[in-house]
Amino acid sequence: MAVPKVCFMAVFAALIFAMAVDAQSSAPAPAPTSDGNSIDLGIAYVLMLVALVLTYLIHAADFCFSF
Repeated sequence: MAVPKVCFMAVFAALIFAMAVDAQSSAPAPAPTSDGNSIDLGIAYVLMLVALVLTYLIHAADFCFSF
């Protein structure tokens, strides 16, 4: 039994479509420049500095008004 031309064309079109879809795949995402650890560490340092300044100001004001 001979294979109909329509069946052959459908398989050929499906193969062409599969190759075209594969050719259009997106590039992988670039590697992150930071894992977020350095950002977290920077925020922690800033918060500790703010706490140190506030503590100094509160104690300085308490010392000045205690007399």
